[in-house]
Amino acid sequence: MNILASNFQTYKMDFVSTGDSIQGFLRLILEMENETIFGVDPQIGFSHRGIEKILENKTYLQGLSYFDRLDAGAPLIQEQAFVLGIERLLEISPPPRARYIRTLLAELTRLLSHFLTVGSMASSIGSNIPFHLALESREKILEMFEIISGARFFPLYFRPGGVEKDLPSRFFRGMGDFLVWCRKTLQRIEDLLSENFIFKQRTVGMGTITSTECLLWGLSGPILRAAGVSWDLRTSSSYDAYGEIDFKVPVGVRGDAYDRYLVYIEEMYQSLDIIAQCLGKMPEGGIQNEQLKLNPPSSADIKRSIESLIVHSKLYTKGFKVPEGHVYSAVESPRGEFGVFLVSDGGPKPFRCRIRGAGFAAMQALECIVKGHKLSDLTVILASLNISSGEIDR
Repeated sequence: MNILASNFQTYKMDFVSTGDSIQGFLRLILEMENETIFGVDPQIGFSHRGIEKILENKTYLQGLSYFDRLDAGAPLIQEQAFVLGIERLLEISPPPRARYIRTLLAELTRLLSHFLTVGSMASSIGSNIPFHLALESREKILEMFEIISGARFFPLYFRPGGVEKDLPSRFFRGMGDFLVWCRKTLQRIEDLLSENFIFKQRTVGMGTITSTECLLWGLSGPILRAAGVSWDLRTSSSYDAYGEIDFKVPVGVRGDAYDRYLVYIEEMYQSLDIIAQCLGKMPEGGIQNEQLKLNPPSSADIKRSIESLIVHSKLYTKGFKVPEGHVYSAVESPRGEFGVFLVSDGGPKPFRCRIRGAGFAAMQALECIVKGHKLSDLTVILASLNISSGEIDR
């Protein structure tokens, strides 16, 4: 405890979050005067697994599974960044059907993350019904992931040059009902929160950050767009099928927690529209680039051909070689710009792999965002920032 010249007492206290507001474990050392926050020292590293170094000792296919585990809230979008980087080094592109499948599943992943964020904002002020509605929606999306890959949280579905396998007919049959149900659920959440007096009282003017401050701190994604900057990598640097899809980029005005909530809600509506367009425009054809043999033979071929079995074994143990070079591949994740910097020395493993997580920049700017607010407002502000400890620590 320190006594300041103004005779106010400044306390240093620990704030540990492992619940709804933060996906993972985060410790904040707060400097406070009574209930007011005047300083924040984020303590990260509790989930650190050394993934960047592990990737240097794994083949490109072996390393792909680690991107699912960086952030369980948005697994496929992180796979997408790594796969796009590999493709640019190999100078190949996936077939049209694979690009549309990737876009569709990336938007399902965005819904998966945004539902948890909006539900967490409601839960942090004591409103549990929106949170349970959000969890129910997430369960339906996870069931879709299970249909396509057999896994719920870690699908491991994207591949260099395309996707692992084609979408089953059961997936297409379920998507129509899901889109209708999801839109109704989203409207129910909006009805409960958007004009709710208590929710607005706890979010309007909370955690405000200007567009200038966002650019100085390197913030991106919904935080930047809520501050009034229309910047979205899906439109500014189109990848996969986004250049062939019509959608809007929602932008806020004040840059506070309430504007961030509105951006999340509108982005979910836009994601539903993008998914519907992908289903309507889905082209026929292959789902893997046949220019290079980057993917294993089919299960049927492996069962009846010893040569196919050998190819399968060599591909997963020795991998494939990637030409020398370096590339930075970035995608628009639910939290902002998620980037992968790859350096290849011509071998089957990355020489260097560095990851740019949007949450790390948000952690740097946290003191700027919460300074002057009350302790009780901290959980709401943290939920609106959509931070994932796994993505920060990696």
